Amino acid sequence: MQGTSTIKTIFRSLRHRNFRLFFSGQLVSLIGTWMQNVGQAWLVLELTHSSFKLGIVSALQFTPMLFLSFPAGALIDYFSKRKIIIMTQFSLMVLAFTLAILDWTGMVQYWHVAILATLLGVVNTIDMPARQSFIIEMVGKEDLMNAIALNSSIFNAARAMGPAIAGIVISAAGTGACFFVNGLSFLAVLWGLLLMKMEMSTPKAHKSYHVVEDIKEALGYIRETPVLLITIVLVAVISIFAVNFNVLVPVFARQELHKDAAGFGFLMSAFGSGALFGAISLAVMSRLGPKPAFLLGGGAGLSLILIIIGIQKTYAVTVLLLVLAGWCMVTFFGMANTTVQLNTEDRLRGRVMSVYTFTFGGLTPFGSLFAGTVAHWINTPLTFALGGLISGLVFLIAIMNRKKISAWRVVG
Repeated sequence: MQGTSTIKTIFRSLRHRNFRLFFSGQLVSLIGTWMQNVGQAWLVLELTHSSFKLGIVSALQFTPMLFLSFPAGALIDYFSKRKIIIMTQFSLMVLAFTLAILDWTGMVQYWHVAILATLLGVVNTIDMPARQSFIIEMVGKEDLMNAIALNSSIFNAARAMGPAIAGIVISAAGTGACFFVNGLSFLAVLWGLLLMKMEMSTPKAHKSYHVVEDIKEALGYIRETPVLLITIVLVAVISIFAVNFNVLVPVFARQELHKDAAGFGFLMSAFGSGALFGAISLAVMSRLGPKPAFLLGGGAGLSLILIIIGIQKTYAVTVLLLVLAGWCMVTFFGMANTTVQLNTEDRLRGRVMSVYTFTFGGLTPFGSLFAGTVAHWINTPLTFALGGLISGLVFLIAIMNRKKISAWRVVG
């Protein structure tokens, strides 16, 4: 009976039909997304043999969030989130097919990848906060944390399977096949979105758009809500210094561990496996609500693991450490996401989540440039350790001053 109860707890949010459709589509599409991530990184290294240029591409992919996150959040609060997501998913599909064609025809050059990565970033700047704030419309506040955990579980199941599949596909058919498979996978998401039945939404109280004023209102709301401000600051620190795996792992695998594409893919799969376990753990704990101890512990644990990765060069140990890093990362971001959404008024959710997205992904260019530059001029192991040391110090300060922070009072 206890096992049955645990299973029901893990999958509680799937009782909502729309979320089941969303969940199913994402389950297929995200595998393709991770295949493309691995394929793109490997393609850049094949074209340039430069960790610095790989860091540039990663930075370009997230740079649009620096400039477009806030206005995107304001616009998301005006329009149907479902329709916005349909538009963005279709656009992502077109970009994947374009890169596949360029690669297969042998025409692909570094600047092609850079431009397509930038366009990908523009679309994701709109897509990410729209998808995040759409979850609560599908499941309600009661099942929000569970839905976030389940969504994270399929994201990280894809993170576990996608890179391993990509490594095999790259060895057998080249990087272009990864991009083509990703393009096809978006059809599952689009089909699920089109089948959804949404309740009629209440018309907006205002007919004119006041984007600047709306952005100011959201920023003021975050500033005056300590739990939001502190959580978002911690997310920013982790995003810049601790989650540069897409830049560092391929270089670490190739230059320090002397592995091929398959070996690199397995490392990323190990990271994804740990993240998947973390997401499942999060789903089990969802009935308890977001807990500050897990938020702080996840970030501090990830920082420590990065330091350990940086002081060793053993393949088997790296696999184990990446599993633990994945678990800590998902625990931190899952708690952060839930905390932000549950402490935000409905009318502001799109805008506040766009700020969260800005810190989650928009600051990644700084992290990518930090990782790519340090790895290029010094070495990759030191980059892992330095990032972990910086983020670890911030979390140590937060933990030491936790009793002084009245913000750790999460409302449900």
